Amino acid sequence: MANHSRAGQPAQQRDLINVAQLTAQYYVLKPVVGNAEHAVKFGTSGHRGSAARHSFNEPHILAIAQAIAEERAKNGVTGPCYVGKDTHALSEPAFISVLEVLAANGVDVIVQENNGFTPTPAVSNAILVHNKKGGAQADGIVITPSHNPPEDGGIKYNPPNGGPADTNVTKVVEDRANALLANGLNGVKRISLDEAMASGHVKEQDLVQPFVEGLADIVDMAAIQKAGLKLGVDPLGGSGIEYWKRIAEHYKLDLTIVNDHVDQTFRFMHLDKDGAIRMDCSSECAMAGLLALRDKFDLAFANDPDYDRHGIVTPAGLMNPNHYLAVAINYLFQHRPQWGKEVAVGKTLVSSAMIDRVVDALGRKLVEVPVGFKWFVDGLHDGSFGFGGEESAGASFLRFDGTPWSTDKDGIIMCLLAAEITAVTGKNPQEHYNELAERFGAPSYNRIQASATSAQKAALSKLSPEMVSASTLAGDPITARLT
Repeated sequence: MANHSRAGQPAQQRDLINVAQLTAQYYVLKPVVGNAEHAVKFGTSGHRGSAARHSFNEPHILAIAQAIAEERAKNGVTGPCYVGKDTHALSEPAFISVLEVLAANGVDVIVQENNGFTPTPAVSNAILVHNKKGGAQADGIVITPSHNPPEDGGIKYNPPNGGPADTNVTKVVEDRANALLANGLNGVKRISLDEAMASGHVKEQDLVQPFVEGLADIVDMAAIQKAGLKLGVDPLGGSGIEYWKRIAEHYKLDLTIVNDHVDQTFRFMHLDKDGAIRMDCSSECAMAGLLALRDKFDLAFANDPDYDRHGIVTPAGLMNPNHYLAVAINYLFQHRPQWGKEVAVGKTLVSSAMIDRVVDALGRKLVEVPVGFKWFVDGLHDGSFGFGGEESAGASFLRFDGTPWSTDKDGIIMCLLAAEITAVTGKNPQEHYNELAERFGAPSYNRIQASATSAQKAALSKLSPEMVSASTLAGDPITARLT
């Protein structure tokens, strides 16, 4: 499909959302019970929608928060719930709704102090650090639609293992939330925000500094600092701006934040391939602003609004996410001697075959899983996966000592790993990939995205391996059927 005529160009006033109107729609518009387009539906990254489309409104979030409160109680989760939010316009009212319901249910909540933003990996890391101490287990909620356009909202749940909730959990939450909606929210416990903040159940903490200081346990920050690399970061107006500032300060890096603005319209973005504002750090069109500055830096990075994705820019341009995954795996498994020989690599089935060749050359076990980071959670949590990555620019890996850092995607460590690779080897990740391609051959890759209706999504969700009768695909034998 051809790009939009304005793809890669700066956003204009006509492209911007009306934040006041969108916020009003969150409170005023209601989902119509029985309309599938308005129902709560958890995908691979939680429930997403828009207030204007009646799919992300106050009733949805009240119902989802109540369902999560009940699910955690049923599972004996009595520790704190870390609640983070990104910089999308709908994240703020949804954040308030979640606090009102959780506090009314007697759930202890921990949020970033001074009403700050919290990236997905910071929530995952905080859960793991807390639970490692023993005692009452913590879990978390992140309010984000990820890289989706400014008019969208999203919410996802991370249980005590720190990663995206598995289907057996999200289905329960989804069904209960929809039942609450159908019953006019009867059964939802709620108090006002003032009452919630005064209840003693909502506690503010600085979640930034512990995360920043802990990075030395997973990335060779000393090597990056010693190399004196000139680094650039475009936070794309997301939840990690304060994190990058403190990373630069704490580790004394030559790191320039090229745009530190938070603006819920995301007016500073360049339009994506389809002409929409979308904070996709793996899109050359959306990343046009940072790409124009690439000659000023040895290496530059970007993240999406909740910082679970990464974009790596070298002087040669924006790296294909698949290419960087192969480079990261090849480097990590040769520079993490404390990882056991049995530690495996996890990849989604749509990730590049280059990864298969790299892992085979390393003599490591490769585990291929369906699409969705939830399939890597258990392996990262118990240390049997050293690395888990998917081709949509999302990955995480273990600490130096082989213990988990984040069981959700972490865009920050993936960006810093690119700097470590450059500092330690003297070659940037693109140069490393060129060497891999020369050694193993250069696979051909293309990604086509298409929207799907609720009916189409429902049909796809009912597919099973047994329904695939073909034995070959494009002339190659089908060796496994995953769903």
